[in-house]
Amino acid sequence: MSKVTNTTQNPFYFILTGIPGFEASHIWISIPFCCLYTISIVGNITILTVIHIEPSLHQPMYLFLSMLALTDLGLTLTTLPTVMQILWYDIRKISFEGCFAQFFFLHGFSFMESSVLLAMSFDRYVAICRPLHYATILTSQVIYRIGMAIICRCVLAVLPSLFLLKRLPFCRSHLLSHSYCLHQDMIHLVCGDIRFNSWYGFALVLLIIVMDPLLIVLSYTLILKSILGTATWTERLRALNNCLSHILAVLVLYVPMVGLSMTHRFAKHASPLVHVIIANIYLLAPPVMNPIIYSIKTKQIRQGIFRLLFQRTVH
Repeated sequence: MSKVTNTTQNPFYFILTGIPGFEASHIWISIPFCCLYTISIVGNITILTVIHIEPSLHQPMYLFLSMLALTDLGLTLTTLPTVMQILWYDIRKISFEGCFAQFFFLHGFSFMESSVLLAMSFDRYVAICRPLHYATILTSQVIYRIGMAIICRCVLAVLPSLFLLKRLPFCRSHLLSHSYCLHQDMIHLVCGDIRFNSWYGFALVLLIIVMDPLLIVLSYTLILKSILGTATWTERLRALNNCLSHILAVLVLYVPMVGLSMTHRFAKHASPLVHVIIANIYLLAPPVMNPIIYSIKTKQIRQGIFRLLFQRTVH
């Protein structure tokens, strides 16, 4: 029988899991993970550098893109230490406080990604549906306020769930099923009453994971209505092309997010490997793919990267 562990009285730790069934191959599996993390870090830093040094990119659309790059960078750096220390050194223990710190930043940056994409959809709506008022609506002060509102929203969303979970006793197995601390994973180790936590989590899902995509869909419905009212197909295609990068970024975030939620709710008895793969796609796909999408599809960013590389080569 395992002894009940009270987190408020005794030292406590969690045990993270690598890739189930492939523990002997962790050192080889670390190679693609290392490549993905490198692409994410280099790609997002490049986007931020280009936007910072190019005065022509100091516009609302690119300021929102820099917020997205910062969020992706934060999400990458949150999971990188625990994932790579498991794959390289088989260090699986994480302290109680360390796990909750990772929980806070991981879910905070994840919600922030959704919030930034919502703000970017508003930017696209104003740019296409009200182009004459674009500069007066999305001023630097408004963008700053939107950025602060996003940070406050995410912190206030995650902190209650953190404190609600932290007050409960963890008396079951210390073993988590991922290489990082997810709320959906940690709450399964609690032996107390989790009804309030479940209701709060449900409200959070409705507030962010459901409401944000619905508002994004609404903005694109209005954009599509405006585009279809324009005179020529050339103008329609140009307007849609301006939105394509953002649409792809939305899909890259929400498709794995829905997949992860569905597997935790309806496929609890599926192979642990399935849960691990979907969770890794959910956390790695946006930070890796967003810089690639915006570098390929956004002409100004692509030109800025070429200038940055050319200047470095010349000097």
